[in-house]
Amino acid sequence: MNQAAQAQNALMMARRTAALPRGVGQAHPLFANRAQGAEIWDVEGRRFIDFVAGIAVVNTGHCHPKVVEAAAAQMDAFTHTCFQVVAYDSYVTLAERLNAIAPVSGPAKSFFMSTGAEAVENAIKVARAYTRRPGVIAFQGAFHGRTCMTLGLTGKVAPYKTGMGPFPAEIYHAPFPCEMHGVSIEDSLHGIEMLFKNDIEPERVAAFIIEPVQGEGGYYPVPTEFLQALRALADKHGILLIADEIQTGMARTGKVFAIEHSGVTPDIITMAKGLGGGFPISAVIGRADVMDAPVPGGLGGTYAGSPIACAAALAVLDVVAEEKLCERSLELGERMQARLAEIATACGCHFDVRGLGAMVAIEFFKDAERTLPDADLTKALVGEAFKRQLLLLSCGSYGNVIRLMIPLTLSDALLEEGLDVLEASLREISSNKA
Repeated sequence: MNQAAQAQNALMMARRTAALPRGVGQAHPLFANRAQGAEIWDVEGRRFIDFVAGIAVVNTGHCHPKVVEAAAAQMDAFTHTCFQVVAYDSYVTLAERLNAIAPVSGPAKSFFMSTGAEAVENAIKVARAYTRRPGVIAFQGAFHGRTCMTLGLTGKVAPYKTGMGPFPAEIYHAPFPCEMHGVSIEDSLHGIEMLFKNDIEPERVAAFIIEPVQGEGGYYPVPTEFLQALRALADKHGILLIADEIQTGMARTGKVFAIEHSGVTPDIITMAKGLGGGFPISAVIGRADVMDAPVPGGLGGTYAGSPIACAAALAVLDVVAEEKLCERSLELGERMQARLAEIATACGCHFDVRGLGAMVAIEFFKDAERTLPDADLTKALVGEAFKRQLLLLSCGSYGNVIRLMIPLTLSDALLEEGLDVLEASLREISSNKA
């Protein structure tokens, strides 16, 4: 490869820096040229193994043939009408299919937006319209989006909320139950009771909103016992329960909806990411009586439920069923957790491995007691893996968690190749530290 070709990423990064504001971050100094399955080729022709999947978006893999075919067929027909002006079948069909499988009590209804943040904002609108209450309780460490409302719900300051306030009123945060970081289920429930006692009476709370597995917060699954207690608390006080399934949904955890693992039924569910297979679409699904609360015209948007994205999402649902991606997710998750534990142990690391299905993470610590997060090791591992052409992302309130978000369609051979690179990267870092 000639020197000019090898400089393409650097040249494009320079153009990016000049043209874009610094607030638009980028995990890797890399520009994609094409992608297929779980592999990306950059503008210099290098091949990377993708353990990020566009942040759990291409669960069906990059450019899945059925998803691409469905989107292309829709583009040949028409690309946009605005559903609220001239409707189309794919929107209604997608709503019907999601309603049929949504784990809510009684009949369900759905509508579509373009982004996860829009879905969350609209879920709050629906909850307030139904309950006629203003308050919303979210959880520390949560991530619900980057708009002003969703930043208010997000339970992490840097980098998302830095300099962005003030945020909307009537949003409160309770402790998230994470035994490893010293917060028990009882602590979290007590935190909610303290909010009721000191900040807002339960009769003014419209909804609880919670991720069944915290995403940006560190890939911590919510204990089933806590979700059951939260459901009971919501029922006691007439509060709605919103499950934010934007990162956990569409087979990522071994179920179409992660909350299905608990048996708890939410009142409203938000989806995005994996739903469109790479095309921008989000969904708000909920109990029919709740969803009918807003008046006509209170919901929607110009690009909401794009016909191209609806066609792609229907294909994604087909692929999930036909290729048994929920079962595949569980199998991949077991293999990743076992291998990560072997790798970290062999490298002499202090760690915790956890996950639901293929939503898997490894958290690094400086001490055997797991009280001192090791963000330096985590950052070094992402960088070393990138040098070896494996894409990883970190997360967590302390920046010490590696989250694996593999496309669920990748082969066993490619999974092992990627894990081999991760192991080689961690061994290199460990030997340098030693």
